[in-house]
Amino acid sequence: MTTIVLAAGGTGGHLYPAVALAREFFRRDPATRILFVGTARGIESKVLAHEGLELALIAAQPVMGRGLLQAAGALLSLPKGLRQSLALLRERRASLVLGIGGYTSPPVLLAARLLGVPRAILEPNAHPGMANKVLGPIADAVFVTFRDAARYFPSDKVRVTGMPVRQAFFEDAGTGHEARGGQGRRILLVFGGSQGARAINDAMVGALPQWAAMRGQLAIVHQTGEADHARVKAAYEAAGVQAEVVPFLFEMPKALRSADLVVSRAGAMTLAELTVCGKPAILIPLPHAIYQHQAHNARVLADAGGAVVLPQQELTGERLAREVAALLRDPDRLRMMGERSQEMGRPDAAQAIVRECLALIGGVKR
Repeated sequence: MTTIVLAAGGTGGHLYPAVALAREFFRRDPATRILFVGTARGIESKVLAHEGLELALIAAQPVMGRGLLQAAGALLSLPKGLRQSLALLRERRASLVLGIGGYTSPPVLLAARLLGVPRAILEPNAHPGMANKVLGPIADAVFVTFRDAARYFPSDKVRVTGMPVRQAFFEDAGTGHEARGGQGRRILLVFGGSQGARAINDAMVGALPQWAAMRGQLAIVHQTGEADHARVKAAYEAAGVQAEVVPFLFEMPKALRSADLVVSRAGAMTLAELTVCGKPAILIPLPHAIYQHQAHNARVLADAGGAVVLPQQELTGERLAREVAALLRDPDRLRMMGERSQEMGRPDAAQAIVRECLALIGGVKR
């Protein structure tokens, strides 16, 4: 029996591509066993319980972007995480380990190397993170979302596949648009990643007078993140602006398919979902990302004509409202941006990656 171990977690950008791959492995062979490996720090416990997928926890902590003491503590946790990973892979008789980057991947991939288990990594961003750069030489296959990332890995291992996206993003939005919009109103979907984005939340709150003036033309769905939810929801209520304000959107596929315009960060997972759905977007890249990977991602889509980039240092409530209003007043531009966005989508990414992984497993068995 095939057992696939997915080292993914921390943020939605690392976790949701792995969920899409898990579903594709199951589609190809329902008898496949899937095990996610993550930590207690990230969102994986909440999301995977909702998805009905199994999770094992190991000790792992982020190194990059931390202070000296925190980075040292993270490095000291690596041997424990490696021991736990070795035990898990032996116990589950892993057929393949697939890492999606982030701090969960290194101990699991290293354990797979020591045990001779086939190994693959997926690099979501146009500029790879440190974990995947380090793991590239020991991987048997490297799947990249953006062609720009290929130059950071051994050329004979690289496959340009795009980002795996859950099947739900390809399904018809159905009545979702009517339920949220209704009466001809346009739907604005706002989110800052799985944990929210304080700067985007602040700009939306700052634009409340403009949203109030557009209440007959605009319906807002705003994912704030847990930490900011109460504050932002209270601000909408105080301003008399009706909106669907939630800490987390489990039904993101339905929300995105229903949207006419999206305001978001520029994580690789977000861009993959935008493009397979063909949605125009205002992208606000995270300015403090270590390698500025969101800025690289956003520029790729903006250069293709599918998005407008609004740097966070220029973000105010007034500026955001002005950008949103200008796009919503120009349906031809919105339609063109949606078409250009969809041209960038890779709806077959999950199938391509799973096909290569199964071939890798078969090659090892032979």
